[in-house]
Amino acid sequence: MTTAEHTAPQVHGLFDPATWTVTYVVHAGPGSTCAIIDSVLDYDPKSGRTSHASADQVIDYVRKLDLKVAWILETHAHADHLTAAPYLKAQLGGRIGIGHRIQTVQKVFKGLFNLEAGFAEDGSQFDHLFEDGESFAIGTLTGEVMAVPGHTPACVAYRVGDAVFTGDTIFMPDVGTARCDFPGGDARTLYRSVRRLLALPDTTRLFLCHDYPPAGRTVNFETTVAEQRAKNIHVHDGVSEADFVSMRTQRDATLAMPTLILPAVQLNIRAGEMPPTEDNGVAYLKIPLNAL
Repeated sequence: MTTAEHTAPQVHGLFDPATWTVTYVVHAGPGSTCAIIDSVLDYDPKSGRTSHASADQVIDYVRKLDLKVAWILETHAHADHLTAAPYLKAQLGGRIGIGHRIQTVQKVFKGLFNLEAGFAEDGSQFDHLFEDGESFAIGTLTGEVMAVPGHTPACVAYRVGDAVFTGDTIFMPDVGTARCDFPGGDARTLYRSVRRLLALPDTTRLFLCHDYPPAGRTVNFETTVAEQRAKNIHVHDGVSEADFVSMRTQRDATLAMPTLILPAVQLNIRAGEMPPTEDNGVAYLKIPLNAL
């Protein structure tokens, strides 16, 4: 294990109650370089209006600590919230990064939404596409990319010292794991991705993209490998791949689509940029009927 893997970076989580999403800022202390992970663009599905209250909280924190933004990272193309990556980049700088398999997701959803012919399926909307195992610098900190597909084909986790940002792969132990019924999802693949995460040292801190607490528990989005291996209701030690696949498949069949999946995916596969405006100067999202 390298010296960088022994580090304990500072992690600040900002919880968005409207989407149950946590945005993280990881850094080495005031005045250092940081990465922002899984940002949120506020979106009102009733009016179609966007706003920046959640992202502005991130900006306030970054400026308060005099941090320099190197990266604005996505763990995947989220289906439950819109990303604020372009807004944050315009305000703070930094490069927008995601796993290289976003190209697969783009191909699927370009067809589903019948997007404009000029929509690129090569991930070029993002500043950088990460490969599994790739390392990158956050100032004095070192990040490492871990491919964790299953929820979507393009899911990645980011490991920075003793902290791992898991995206939607795994949730708090009393909630379990992510669904696998979106296009390109696969329960067997998710099981193997989770076991990859849980093979890390027991003291590894896991920072989750969401929390959906059961009644009586307050919101929490930090856990450890040891806690997950002992207590996760879906994938604790001793749960076989076959049992997990059976459980996950049956459970997913009962779940409704996320409220924001149609607007969220359309923007998120564009790295958060709006669709091209039409001849009246307005950008539009599409709602495919009877397609999901």
